[in-house]
Amino acid sequence: MYFCEIKKTVHLRFHSLPVTTSRVAFSLSLLFLSKGLGWSTVNSAYGDTIVMPCRLDVPQNLMFGKWKYENPDGSPVFIAFRSSTKKSVQYDDVPEYKDRLSLSENYTLSISNAKISDQRRFVCMLVTEDNVFEAPTIVNVFKQPSKPEIVSKAPFLETEQLKKLGDCVSKDSYPAGNLTWYRSGKLLQPLEGVVVINFKKEMDPITQLYTMTSSLEYKTTKADIQMPFTCSVTYYGPSGQKTLHSEQAVFDIYYPTEQVTIEVLPPKNAIKEGDNITLRCLGNGNPPPEEFLFYLPGQPEGIRSSNTYTLTDARRNATGEYKCSLVDEKSMIASTAITVHYLDLSLKPSGEVTKQIGDTLPVSCTISASRNATVVWMKDNIRLRSSPSFASLHYQDAGNYVCETALQEVEGLKKRESLTLIVEGKPQIKMTKKTDPSGLSKTIICHVEGFPKPAIQWTITGSGSVINQTEESPYINGRYYSKIIISPEENVTLTCTAENQLERTVNSLNVSANENREKVNDQAKLIVGIVVGLLLAALVAGVVYWLYMKKSKTASKHVNKDLGNIEENKKLEENNHKTEA
Repeated sequence: MYFCEIKKTVHLRFHSLPVTTSRVAFSLSLLFLSKGLGWSTVNSAYGDTIVMPCRLDVPQNLMFGKWKYENPDGSPVFIAFRSSTKKSVQYDDVPEYKDRLSLSENYTLSISNAKISDQRRFVCMLVTEDNVFEAPTIVNVFKQPSKPEIVSKAPFLETEQLKKLGDCVSKDSYPAGNLTWYRSGKLLQPLEGVVVINFKKEMDPITQLYTMTSSLEYKTTKADIQMPFTCSVTYYGPSGQKTLHSEQAVFDIYYPTEQVTIEVLPPKNAIKEGDNITLRCLGNGNPPPEEFLFYLPGQPEGIRSSNTYTLTDARRNATGEYKCSLVDEKSMIASTAITVHYLDLSLKPSGEVTKQIGDTLPVSCTISASRNATVVWMKDNIRLRSSPSFASLHYQDAGNYVCETALQEVEGLKKRESLTLIVEGKPQIKMTKKTDPSGLSKTIICHVEGFPKPAIQWTITGSGSVINQTEESPYINGRYYSKIIISPEENVTLTCTAENQLERTVNSLNVSANENREKVNDQAKLIVGIVVGLLLAALVAGVVYWLYMKKSKTASKHVNKDLGNIEENKKLEENNHKTEA
């Protein structure tokens, strides 16, 4: 039974432990086999409690049990004793195990705070009066290393150059772990001139723990841009093999410029005269080039500058091809064509122009531009359908004319010129007459045309009442009128005088009173006739009434004769009463 366990244990240790540990276990196993004894293995984590069962059946006549460990030279060191009769436990004076041992009733030995030095061969001994039974146990102590960390990282890597990328460090391991490098999750294998890995380990003489360091030299390419590099440590623990991974590290990859490009600010299709043009040259290398040569149209020699070059207040003669190249490699060049847009406008005539009515005025608005431009005419802020043409000037032609042009594709490129046209003319007068339907008044209108605005003055020759002489119309397009309303008693003459800075013009109109008088006489006659008729009717009515009353009095004399005394008596009585009153 023990022989089978020995084979199994030796076989497993060979495949799971590092080379050094396997060799120790193998040597110990040979030692045990040479004695013909079975042995077991206890794996413990660093700092934990090591528990070692005795693995022996307790005999009936047991006197005591003991534990010992063996030095590399085979000499024993006793560490614990337990009597079967007194049930007492004694621990030997071994400094490294002071206050760390515990021996149970079934002779199981426990060692607290496991250390690397505890990795040795322990033996449980049960002693009777006539025999000694032994059961060896091999203790292995494992320490998990710290999480690997990439240190001494290169600030950048350069393509086509073998350069140290960094060191992968993992500390406090037992046994020593193995470090490996990965690029984007794929294992990096050593390759001459491309991947060079140097591994070393150091043991702390006090703790006997290992620090592992793996240095990576790497020849990078542009494919490594933004690629993560990691390293990992593979180690053995009580439960077998495990792996810890480092944080990712991404390196700045330097590579030479392979292409040069040139940019124009503002955008090329929007450059106009007066703008500042900024040329920017870019190289696709990392880091990008800091200096370039700029070539202006017609200039074979380049101007050395940073990655930008500015032309101020560009003119139309700046139109042409612009280039830039690397300073140290002039064959790597880029070019672009620039058009400086311009717009010229010439209005003839322009400014303030004074002309006489009826004159001819040719007007032209000439455009010169880097591309087709739109032209718009405005008069007094109202858009005209076509350009103005003056074969014979009228007063309504006067106004403020604006010729405006623009390049639609180029923001801010607009031009405009204005013409203020003044049309002058001597005063022209036309007089009209209108009779009121009643015939009692007449309206005389003086129509005046001229510029500057003529002043109108009225004069009347003859007698007649002037009802209104201040009414005037608005002055529009060089025309307005003034009117008066009169009621002439006789023939009169009305004179309208119009005067401006150019001339004084007079016009008269005779107004007859006949028509008015006839109408007045007819009305008077009608009134007189009506009055006479009314008087005659009243006279006739009076005569009729008198005759009627006279006839009535004659007929009533006989009737009233007898009543006379009575009436007289009544009157006397009334008179008497009045007298008394």
